[in-house]
Amino acid sequence: MNRRRQRWRRLWPYGFAGPAIVAIGFTFLYPLVQVIRYSFYTGSAGDQIYVGTANYSFVFNDPTFRISLFNNLKLLATVPVMTALALLIALMLNDQIRGWRQYRAIVFLPFILPAAAVGITFSFLLERNGGINTLLSDVGLGFLAQDWLGSPHLATPSIGAVIIWQQLGFGVVVFSAALLGLPAETVEAAQIDGASWWKIQRRIVIPQIRGIIEFFVTLEAITVLSQVFTYVYVLTAGGPADSSSVLEYYIWTNGFAQGSTGIASAVAVLMLGMASVLIVIYMRLHTRNVEM
Repeated sequence: MNRRRQRWRRLWPYGFAGPAIVAIGFTFLYPLVQVIRYSFYTGSAGDQIYVGTANYSFVFNDPTFRISLFNNLKLLATVPVMTALALLIALMLNDQIRGWRQYRAIVFLPFILPAAAVGITFSFLLERNGGINTLLSDVGLGFLAQDWLGSPHLATPSIGAVIIWQQLGFGVVVFSAALLGLPAETVEAAQIDGASWWKIQRRIVIPQIRGIIEFFVTLEAITVLSQVFTYVYVLTAGGPADSSSVLEYYIWTNGFAQGSTGIASAVAVLMLGMASVLIVIYMRLHTRNVEM
């Protein structure tokens, strides 16, 4: 009886966790397996033909895919920019200047706005006769006016600027929360020793939140890699001439607009692999910091 009771006690936690594990498997694992499976087939969902790795070969030889991948890599340049800006703003607000709570709320406001609404707003601001060019002309800087969304060279950087504007507030709040949890004694001791504000931030404050910075960088890199479809779709629709297309938009074009489920699934698998690499890098950095 004791052995049987002990056996049931060991299995009892799995009974509670079982339904959650099944739900997670059905919600995440099953679709993942299906996407990987579809990447080796062509045709519609009801009439599929096995083609092996032909979808992957087509993708790697497709110029539009290479443009989309390169644009995603270009948009990754927004991550260090928004990280530096968010950290700088958080450090200044951490000094609890007058109205710092209100400033933090104002900076965070764009992050809670729907990406579609942000894209529509900036599509009017950034068009050739939009608000930004009109403002530049009114203040005598008309020579700086550009076709921000219609130029192949400026469309992707313009999308990156919109992403920075919206995501910046999230970084400020994350870094502010981390800074509020730091002990004040070390900073006070440095101030007594006559250390400058910048030296205190660089030598004392920032090293203490390095783990949070790495987490934010990893999270934003994954976001820029796999969650910018709305910005591209609303602002430029991948144009002009696919010059601002990204991997998500490439998936949508092939999977929904053209019905090429296999090609869309192949690109989705590649995106999953790239995101997994970023996660592994972050986990290794986190493990190294814990061991140190």
